[in-house]
Amino acid sequence: MSNKEKSSKKSSSSEPRLESLEIGSALYTTRLTTKFKNRQIWKKPDEKRIVAVIPGNIQKIMAKEGDEVSAGTPLLILEAMKMRNEILSPVNGVVLKIHVSEGEMVSKSHLIIEMG
Repeated sequence: MSNKEKSSKKSSSSEPRLESLEIGSALYTTRLTTKFKNRQIWKKPDEKRIVAVIPGNIQKIMAKEGDEVSAGTPLLILEAMKMRNEILSPVNGVVLKIHVSEGEMVSKSHLIIEMG
């Protein structure tokens, strides 16, 4: 079998068919793979649920449950890779529940604080 026959055989059986894809107001003709079609759709995170963005150790908690805080108020310090990351309140509100304690190791995406 020649190289030309091999390449045409591969492209016809393994490539998805051409489809139209609209992004903004531009229309594209492309091949959408099954992996792309079955991807998890991104959802905006809930700003009132503060999660660890990196695994680390809760070094210091500066807020208490029931505290009324404004956006930008320091809530706790998360130490990761010898760096101290100050976690700030993303919104104005009340600290409803603190799900960690000082010295606790947390994994990425672990729920730390719930705001109300």
